[in-house]
Amino acid sequence: MAKEFGRNARVSSQMQKELSLILLRDIDDSRLGFVTINEVVVTKDLAVAKIYVTVLNVDEQGKRANVKLLNEMSPVIRHQLAKRMRLRHISELRFHYDDSFDTGMRVAELLSDVLKPFDSAQGKPLVESAQGKLLDSVQDKSLDSAQDKHDSDSSDT
Repeated sequence: MAKEFGRNARVSSQMQKELSLILLRDIDDSRLGFVTINEVVVTKDLAVAKIYVTVLNVDEQGKRANVKLLNEMSPVIRHQLAKRMRLRHISELRFHYDDSFDTGMRVAELLSDVLKPFDSAQGKPLVESAQGKLLDSVQDKSLDSAQDKHDSDSSDT
């Protein structure tokens, strides 16, 4: 039976913690922005570690520049990592930009744009039907149908 958390998962988790501390405390480079390590993926043989990072408050060119700088500094970072981790061989470090944060922000922006139209008279959000007609919110429609059903039941008695 396989372990729930194999060696790769344990090594990558510890590597992520140590790398974040190294970037926070040991690397003093003014060209490096606010870097966050999102994920570390280590190959089965622990030879290569893909490190997914995000850089906040920079444009696309700044993101590429930060990732390039991290890849250039990877031997120094790897040496610092070797001092902190008890492994016989330390993985080769390859930094990649993780665009999942940017994608998530874009999706949230699109969703907020969809939900923006409000009916000013009722103060309720409008929902667009498949035919392109604006309807009151779905919840109000379901409440109206429940009320109609209740009214028809009470009139039968």
